[in-house]
Parts: sequence; C-alpha cells; structure tokens
Amino acid sequence: MTANSSTKSAGSELPRHARVAIVGSGFSGLGAAVKLSEAGHQDCIVLERGNDVGGTWRDNTYPGAACDVPSHLYSYSFAMNPNWTRSFSSQPEIQDYIRGVAERAGVLDRHVFNCHVKRAAWSEENNRWELSTTRGSMTADVLIGAFGALAEPKLPDIPGIDRFAGTLFHSAQWNHDADLTGKRVAVIGTGASGIQIVPAIVDKVKHIDVYQRTAPWLLPRFDRPFTRPERWAFRNVPGLLRLARAGIYAARETQVVGLAKYPKMMKPFELIARAKIRFEIKDPELRRKVTPNFRIGCKRMLIANDWYPALDNDHVELVTDGIREIDGNAIITNDGTAREVDALIVATGFQVTDSPMFDTICGSDGRSLSQTFADGGMRAYKGTTVAGFPNLFVLIGPNTGLGHTSMVYMIESQLNYVIDAIDTMTRRAINRIEVLPDVVDAYNDTLQRKLAGSVWMTGGCGSWYLDAQGNNTTLWPDFTFRFRQQTKRFDIDAYQTSSTADTEPVPALSGHTG
Repeated sequence: MTANSSTKSAGSELPRHARVAIVGSGFSGLGAAVKLSEAGHQDCIVLERGNDVGGTWRDNTYPGAACDVPSHLYSYSFAMNPNWTRSFSSQPEIQDYIRGVAERAGVLDRHVFNCHVKRAAWSEENNRWELSTTRGSMTADVLIGAFGALAEPKLPDIPGIDRFAGTLFHSAQWNHDADLTGKRVAVIGTGASGIQIVPAIVDKVKHIDVYQRTAPWLLPRFDRPFTRPERWAFRNVPGLLRLARAGIYAARETQVVGLAKYPKMMKPFELIARAKIRFEIKDPELRRKVTPNFRIGCKRMLIANDWYPALDNDHVELVTDGIREIDGNAIITNDGTAREVDALIVATGFQVTDSPMFDTICGSDGRSLSQTFADGGMRAYKGTTVAGFPNLFVLIGPNTGLGHTSMVYMIESQLNYVIDAIDTMTRRAINRIEVLPDVVDAYNDTLQRKLAGSVWMTGGCGSWYLDAQGNNTTLWPDFTFRFRQQTKRFDIDAYQTSSTADTEPVPALSGHTG
C-alpha cells in the first residue's frame, strides 16, 4: 500500500483520556502499541497524522525505494516474516509487512488516523499530558513520542526554488501524477534516496542533471530473490529464520569496531568501494567526481549496484558545482551555467536534529523540546527520557541512530525499557517520573567521550549526524547489544518520582545505574 492509494484503515475516535498516548505509528509507534497490548496495558491510543500505519515506509513511495538492511533483520523479532521475497526488501513489501503486523496484533482499533498533534503540554497541576490535535483535545498519563527521525522532509535553501516554473517535489512526497517520460529532470541530492531514484527513472527520461554536494561511499548491494526452497525452509524448518537473523546481525555488528573504535579498520571497505568506482565507471573525470574526499564511514555508507552505471549514461550529467539560484525553469550553478529542466526532484533528506515535532512538546517548565535542546544540544537518557519532561518516552531519540544495522533492534531495546517503566509505575502507583538532570549529564558525557575517536568525528566530513554545534547527537557509539543490556530493565533510581499519595516529586533512591 502506498501513501497515495486509498486506505481502509480501521481506527478509533479520539478519547477524552488515555493511560498512554503514542504519537506516530511507524516501526516504533506500532511496536509500542503491540508490546503495550501484550503487557496488558489496554488503555492506550495511537495518534497518527497519516491515513495508515507505516511511517516513513508509508510515505516514501518513490521509484526504487527499498531498505539497505537485509529483510530478516529489518523486521520485529516478535513478528519474523518467512515470506520475504528478496534479501533486501522494497518499500511496498515492507509497508505490507507493517500493515500485516498491525492487523494480526489487533491494534488498528487503537489508532486515530489523520490526527496531527499540534501541541502536547505537561500539566504540573494534574500530572498528565494535555494534547491538542486536529481531531480535538485529550489528556494522557504517559506520552510516547514515536514520530521518528525520518518524518519531516528537509528542503534546500536555494534562492528562487519556491518560484520554480516546472514540476517540483521532495522524494518523500513523490508526485505519482507527474509523468517524467521524455522529460528533462534534475535531482538534487546523492544520498540514500537519490541513488535509488536516478537508476529507477534513467531509462524513461530524456535527460537527468544530478546535483551532488558530497560524493557518498558506495558498497555492493548483495540483493537477490529468495528461492522457493529457501522460503519453504524459512516457513517450516524450526529455528532457521531466527538463525538467519542472528547471522545477519552478527555480520553487521562487526562494522562497529571500525566505525566507532578503530577507524583504520575500515580500510578494506574503502578498497572495495574504490574498486567499484574503477570497474563500473569508464570516464576518468566522472570517476574523479564520484570519489569521496573523506574517510569511509564518516557519512552513511550506501549500497547500490546500479548507481555508477546510471551516472555513466550519455544523457546523465553529474553536476558538482554548487547551485546559486533557480530562475524560472533553469537551475543556475555558481559558475553561471544555466540548465533548464521540466521537473525538479529534491532528495535532500529529513530534519533529524531539528524536527518540527520538538516545537510541539512542552515540559514542566513550559519550554519545548526545541528550546531545551537549543541550550545543550539534543540530549536524553538512554535516548529515551529527557529532564524536565515527566512521563515522556521518546523512541528513536538522541544517540540511538545507527549507520550499519537495523534500527528495529534499537527500537525493540527501547520498548523493553518503556514497557518496564510503565509496568513499574502501575505496580507502585507512581503517577509521575522524571529523569534526574545529573543522570542525563553523566550519561551523555560518557557517550561523547566514546564518540570522540569515532570515524563520524574524525573522518573529515560534515553529515546530518551532527547538530549545528558540531556534536554527534544522532548515533549510538558502541555495539547495539550493549544498548540492549542498558535498556533491559527500567532503573527507577535514575528518576525522581511521585505517587498518588505524594504532593511533591521525591527522589526515589540515592545513586543511579548507567
């Protein structure tokens, strides 16, 4: 199912109050709904601004959209899928999988679709969240922010782009009514989306100008269809699916040593990437343009087998001069060259460290997440809780991102922590928890020390991993199983709490665990 197709989602009406309100229903929000239901917390509601579950996989329907993590790892461990058709899944298949999980778990009736949260403010007087949405207002005891990092398209700041005379759209808002056949097309961006879009449309268009600011490092994409015997075995051989998943996980995890600990160990990957350039591109000048000038791994490593061959076509031009302005239907670069196009596709990624959703969530002192993060950067405890924001859990929060393996693993780790927190609150009649500021500081100081020697900080690049102050507030700097260990149990001693009998918040225990 795609974003521009009609949906038959069954959803609820907005309640006046819920024990738990979840904002967003991508992998993290849907996972929260499923695990809450399994734990017996039935009084929860999911507020989803779209017309279906799926999040980024519902919205990103551009040609060639696919995942760069193997299928068996890019799925819930509690809902493994023996029916993947390929080793790397396409967007429609992933969206079908997510929708199928929601249907089988029976949580669709806890969703309110087409419901955009305009504001969520903590009430100190009532110890609850007060939410204003496009479907009305409600309150909740606990708020789970599952709005995701890849939700808000990022548009380039180019003079005249708002007056472009042709067809213009972002890759995450693909215009399926736009026929690109025989057209002159420009694509801005050579990141994960751009390298999938260009090969997918190169044979139908008259000409493509690809505007590249920074050349990415590319590795081979070992993608193939699963055979019928393989799929039969995944369905019928006990333990095989879990074994395949474990093998993929282990292989991916080995990259952490090079990325986070010893960047020089990434050299073999760089040699493979350079060999790809040499064997897949004939033109020496084009080879020079696509060869990165930073250490591999500093920016997200991409995988593709058709990107370089697509660029090597006679009707494709890779433009590395910066864009000065857009005038009518012409894109003018810094050297004064004007290139006229009929359609402009913007593949410039998302607002990760400055999500607009941060403006809508306001804590106990009335300040928003944006204002709080503006002071010291995007900081949280275990990527999940933020000082000054009681009863708030953020999924895929600060420093939970990955550049080498499946984010679903991190999401499930956070869900372990959140469900145990809500269980603890229920069991002990706690109505308010808030992480202690010194706990957040100590945790993030440790993170930044670990990040200091990583390739992301020393590899000589600028990336969306870094915030405006140059801090890496996006990535997890260690093995993912270490994050799983940290989030296995809710450590209440890291929080100040109050119960229904208390009048003021009280620190729980002295000391805390990390």
